[in-house]
Amino acid sequence: MADQLPALPPHVTVLSGGVGGARFLQGVLRLRERTGSDTTVTVIANTGDDLWLHGLKVCPDLDTVMYTLGDGIDPARGWGRTDETWHAKEELAAYGVEPTWFGLGDRDLATHLVRTQMLDAGYPLSAVTQALCRRWLEPVHGSAVRLLPMSDDRVETHVVIDDPSSGERKAVHFQEYWVRHQAEVPAYAVVPVGVDTATPAPGVLEAIADADVVLLPPSNPVVSVGTILAVPGLRDALVTTPAPVVGVSGIVGADHVRGMARQLLEVIGVEVSAAGVAEHYGSRSAGGVLDGWLVDTVDGPLVGRVEGAGIRSRAVPLMMTDHDATADMVVAALELAGV
Repeated sequence: MADQLPALPPHVTVLSGGVGGARFLQGVLRLRERTGSDTTVTVIANTGDDLWLHGLKVCPDLDTVMYTLGDGIDPARGWGRTDETWHAKEELAAYGVEPTWFGLGDRDLATHLVRTQMLDAGYPLSAVTQALCRRWLEPVHGSAVRLLPMSDDRVETHVVIDDPSSGERKAVHFQEYWVRHQAEVPAYAVVPVGVDTATPAPGVLEAIADADVVLLPPSNPVVSVGTILAVPGLRDALVTTPAPVVGVSGIVGADHVRGMARQLLEVIGVEVSAAGVAEHYGSRSAGGVLDGWLVDTVDGPLVGRVEGAGIRSRAVPLMMTDHDATADMVVAALELAGV
């Protein structure tokens, strides 16, 4: 029997990064289950973290969402396949093949092989993603979930750092900054290479225009949601959609809950606080992208500041401790959206 909760509206669109976005989506789907809602959830995923490795196209955020919602994710890590082994990685290292700091698990490797073969055959990334989701999402959710890359075009986020070994200032792929250096080296700029000439993937603009509500999960505001918004046409679509747009802060207190948002917000000169990120996104009434913004209860004193920027706000628990707690966050977002 459905809970006494507001049903999800028919069409929900979520702009997602990797781990944080995927876990938020589990809450959206739990609420769909709890309320018996007949809702279609469209996920527009960041592809700026993508890289080519050992001749293979790797899409970390797309795969994290796909594996998570398809019950194939490693729950301890939050990324990669469950019951993973690493024999191929070990063999590549034994041959001295670089890079050794980014590991492709044996099960995960199959996904990248299939993706690369389809891309080489001329299929766009959006069509490849749809094909991969036939294995992962359709058996679990039927047609209730659509996963779209933000663009079929190649976009790769780079970070300007001081190289620890040489002291040389240079741009490295985001994955090298994050995985190899653990975001512990000084960073000076974030550069999404190729984003200026990218176009939204098929269905992306329609998913925003036709949504009943658009949700921005607690994904990284610089290299996840920020990169999606940098694709020409995406920000304008959020500004003009008739649907309310509500975001969830990934900053609690004065730090991120997970990842490297604090470091990258500092790089782009944004205050590391729930209010600072809300002001960075901006109010739709002033040309930004937000109608509403959830902050954690510890940041309750910032609600007035967020609302002073023209964004409706509310303080609720934002720790995604389990699917039901996350579903409660989604309820609060929907209430703030007025749907």
